[in-house]
Amino acid sequence: MTEPLVDRGFLERLERLTLHWQKSFNGLVGGHNVSRFSGPGQEFLDHRNFHSGDDLRAVNWRAFMRFEKLFLKMFQVEPRVPVRLLVDVSASMTAGHAPKHMNKFDYARKLAAALVYIGLVRLDSILLQPFSSKLLDPFMASGGRHRFQPAENFLRGLTPAGKTNYLEMTRQFLSEYPQRGLVIFISDFLDDGDCFRPLQYIADFGHELLFVQLWGEEDRVPTGQGEMELSDAESGELLKIALDEASRQSYTAAFDEHAASLRKLSIRNGGRYAGFSTSIPLEDAMFGPLMMVQGN
Repeated sequence: MTEPLVDRGFLERLERLTLHWQKSFNGLVGGHNVSRFSGPGQEFLDHRNFHSGDDLRAVNWRAFMRFEKLFLKMFQVEPRVPVRLLVDVSASMTAGHAPKHMNKFDYARKLAAALVYIGLVRLDSILLQPFSSKLLDPFMASGGRHRFQPAENFLRGLTPAGKTNYLEMTRQFLSEYPQRGLVIFISDFLDDGDCFRPLQYIADFGHELLFVQLWGEEDRVPTGQGEMELSDAESGELLKIALDEASRQSYTAAFDEHAASLRKLSIRNGGRYAGFSTSIPLEDAMFGPLMMVQGN
């Protein structure tokens, strides 16, 4: 039997969380998340477990009388703010991890699955959009929590390959998705070219940015000592270097500067940034750095 990307117990903990957007998008419902309580013109779609702080007006009291358990009625309001989740599937996502830790690609798929589930519980529609040098075939996740399995199957079927090209990917993204919305990137943001200018283009077109930067321990602090030969995960090119403590510290400082620049770019444009190592357990990341920028 194929192991799920995220287990059932973890999914149940995620039900209290919500995907937030900061901006108010003209012509779309809500500057923040949409109300899903009953009212004229709203269509019932699903139930979820009741949690402390939820609005009692949305409780299904008939179900309570039958099951002696509180369920919250969920309704959908149209139109909605588009949420696009871009997952980096380039070959570099398999590099840089310590043997005992998950690689960035597998971590990104689990993280994407968790975010999709949060959206489905709240009846958001989320476009899963893998990319490397270009956009690959997408998958639209919608219709409530019972539609999570097809989304998980899609993520499980992804394979890492190819080089990262943010400029070409961005050109294609802006052409195919002109309607403004929330754009979530899960990536190591490693590109031979400049990733900052293309990401700024996306913000300039009115999209809201949420960057989730993943790195392996060796991405940030390379191990080893002396003469060594490195192989580029995407191009296969070989590079001979001499690694000592001074060069290791210089490399880590450059890596941290790159991460700081990503954070500045997102905040400057009204977006958000979360960066962490794949050595952090997924649950700790979801309920720590990622949800702190989400405001949950």
